[in-house]
Amino acid sequence: MPQTHQTDVEPLLTSMANQLRSLMSERGVAEPAMVGIHTGGAWVAERLHALLGLQEPLGTLDISFYRDDFTRIGMHPQVKPSHLPFGVEDRHVILIDDVLHTGRTIRAALNEIFDYGRPASVVLAALVERGGRELPIQADVVGLRLDLAEGQHVKLGGPEPLVLRVQEDRPARTRDEQ
Repeated sequence: MPQTHQTDVEPLLTSMANQLRSLMSERGVAEPAMVGIHTGGAWVAERLHALLGLQEPLGTLDISFYRDDFTRIGMHPQVKPSHLPFGVEDRHVILIDDVLHTGRTIRAALNEIFDYGRPASVVLAALVERGGRELPIQADVVGLRLDLAEGQHVKLGGPEPLVLRVQEDRPARTRDEQ
C-alpha cells in the first residue's frame, strides 16, 4: 500500500500572500490581475486572491489544449473553459499553480495568456516547487520546496480543505504476487 504524508496548506498560503504583497510593492504594481491554473492552481489562487484583497475578478485557465505532452499523459476528460474576466494587454499578471515540476504546465499557461494579449509582466507563484524541471522556468514566489525521491509525487487535494499529499508509488506487483 502506498505511503502518504499530508501537509497543512494554510500557513503556506499566508506566507505566499506576504511574499506576493512584498514583491508587488517592490515592483510598484498596485492592481495586479490574478490567474489560477485549473484545478489545483485555481484553488490556491482563490485563497490568495482573498488574502490579498484584490479587486479585479479572479481569472482561471485550463491549459489542456496548450500542453505539448498530452499524448504522453493523456487528455484530461473534463476540459473546463478558461475564464479571463479582464484584459491582459499591458497588465501585471500573477499566475498561480499548485505544483511546479517539469515547467510544461507553466509554458502552456503562458502560451494561452499571450493568446489573450501581451501582459506587462507575469509573476509566477507556486504552492510547491519540486525538482525535475525540463524547461528553464522558475517561480518568483514559492510556498514549499520539496526534494522528492524517485517514485514520489505530490498532489493537492481540495478544495475544502486544501491538503498537500506526498505519495510514494507502490511498486508494481510481479506476476508471481498477483
